[in-house]
Amino acid sequence: MEKINFTIRRGGAADLPSVHALVHELARYEKAEHEFTASVEDYRRDFEAGYFETLVVEAGDKIVGMALYYTSYSTWKGRMLYLEDFVVKEASRGQGIGQALFDAFLEEARQKGCRLAKWQVLDWNEPALNFYKKYQAVIEKEWWNGKIFFKAAP
Repeated sequence: MEKINFTIRRGGAADLPSVHALVHELARYEKAEHEFTASVEDYRRDFEAGYFETLVVEAGDKIVGMALYYTSYSTWKGRMLYLEDFVVKEASRGQGIGQALFDAFLEEARQKGCRLAKWQVLDWNEPALNFYKKYQAVIEKEWWNGKIFFKAAP
């Protein structure tokens, strides 16, 4: 496989359709496409309101990866950066893009003075689990997620 050149930069409003498409690709991979209901318009509204930030990976004139994250707070540790989604297009994997993007996310957390970076990973996603193990990440198995869904506001 020929090595591709890529750059990582902070994402902007113009990148949101590509970010949305990558999240859609991730939802298909995670066998949860039916649960992906946020629209590009939702992304635009919430991005402009400062609810999240993105890093995007460009190869040529295409966005081939992204990390979507936001600042949160741990009552035990303090400020943290939560990685909501992290995806590299399947055709662009194996090029070091994921590692560079994750490193950029971790550096963003350091620059923001965070004491913790946190994310979720599915228990069956062996490639992702192996990726995070390379970083000596703590993969918790004792905490269960709780959720309540609300209807979208008009």
